[in-house]
Parts: sequence; structure tokens; C-alpha cells
Amino acid sequence: MILGHVTRDIADSSVRYGGTASYAALTARNLGERVGLITSAADDFPFADVLPHVCVARVPSSTTTVFTNIYTASGRRQFVRAVAARIHPHNVPKPWRAAPIVHLAPIVQELDPRVAQLFPHSLVGVTAQGWLRKWDSEGQVHRVEWTDASRVLPFIDVVIVSEDDIDASREMIRGFASQVGVVVVTLGAQGADVYYRGHVHHSPAFPARVVDPTGAGDAFAAAFLVKFSRTGDPLGAARFANCVASFVVEGVGLSGIPSVEQVNQRMETAAV
Repeated sequence: MILGHVTRDIADSSVRYGGTASYAALTARNLGERVGLITSAADDFPFADVLPHVCVARVPSSTTTVFTNIYTASGRRQFVRAVAARIHPHNVPKPWRAAPIVHLAPIVQELDPRVAQLFPHSLVGVTAQGWLRKWDSEGQVHRVEWTDASRVLPFIDVVIVSEDDIDASREMIRGFASQVGVVVVTLGAQGADVYYRGHVHHSPAFPARVVDPTGAGDAFAAAFLVKFSRTGDPLGAARFANCVASFVVEGVGLSGIPSVEQVNQRMETAAV
């Protein structure tokens, strides 16, 4: 199960659908999981077209969360243009609270931190980027301290963040690792570092021809949680997730998410 906003993303005058929740839902679905998504969006969001075979519980909203992404030589600049309704504990159906895997996937501070407490028997992972960002009066996104971390981390099994989310802060990573069993820091084209049982393990990226990096970290997170739930091996899960991410960057938007057959073939043949 995944909790977080789906989005409309504007880049180079084109509109795509996305958000961590969308990438994660489709990745988990392609890996053979039954997927439930709790999100918020306007009535006209095309769930059946964007997220086929995903069970959606929609919190009503007058708008869908909208991002504008501007890509430059120095990186991506993001702007928040609209924000859908907040997601609260009462929005989580009671039967869904027994889901074996839960992915908290905020992108605009939309999750009430108390939702983390609802899943005592689940593997609970969080991609924390949405709790690590704010936006100014013009909508431009900036990093911010995760002020509610103490209300979330005691109920989390896995934290996944990108180096951009935390500005490569080793102090922040150590803080996460002191409270959570597994912390993964994604490093883009360099792969990922896994903090586990007091050690740091590097998992290299798979070779890929980068077309669009958007969503690769989101798909990585979903793949990691699925594989880790099945094997209990965080290092193997990181290698698997890096393989999934290598497909995502080779496509445009959600179209790059691979099938499980594609992933297994690349896992067997790639020299990583």
C-alpha cells in the first residue's frame, strides 16, 4: 500500500502525470504485488488510464498537486503550483492497515505524521522527500528540516532518501540510522548506499542511457521495499532496485517502468 499525492508535472511545456505514489504504485504492480493507493486529487484525474489495476482510495480535493520542473545544467528546479488535500489517519480504510508492505510517499508535506502509527504488523518504508521540502511565495522548492521526524521514525523499518534530499548530510543519515533498521541513500548515476547494522554498503548503479531521470528514485524505493519484504536482504534489494531504476531513466515519465521479466533478464546479464 502506498500513501501520497499523485501529480500533474509540467516540464518543457508538456504535461505528464507522476508523483512518487504513481511511480511506486506502477513499479510494485509490475513486480507482482496487489497495490492499494491512498491519495488525493481532483475529480478529473485519469486514474484508470494512469494507474490501471491499482486500487485507489481518493481523498476528495478541488485540485491535483501540480509541479513545474525546470532542468538546467546545474540540476532541476522545482515549483509547486497547486496542492491537493491532506491525508489523515481516518482516510486509511481499516482493512488496508493490515497491508504487508506500506510505503509512505509524501511529496508536499501532505501526510499527517500520525499515519505512520497505523501499521504495527507491516513492513513500513518512507521516502522522506516530501517532509524535507518547503516552497516559497513563488512556489520554488527548498530543503527544510524534517521537524516531525520524531513522530514518524519510531514506526518505520526503512528510510529511503536521495543525496539531494539531505544535501549529503552525514549527520542526518546517522540520525536516521540510529532509529531505523535500514537507511538507503540513493546517489543517482552512482547507485546507492545502504546503512545496515552499523555498516555502510555501496550498491553500484546499472549501466543506462539516460533519457529522463524523473521518478527513478521513486521506482527504486518501491522495488527495494518489495524485494526486501520477500528476502530480508537489504543489499540484494538495493541491487534489484538499482536495476529497476536503470530502466526508468531510459524512458519518459511513467513509460519507463519495467516488467519483472525485463528486470530479471538485466539482473542476469549486466556486469554489475
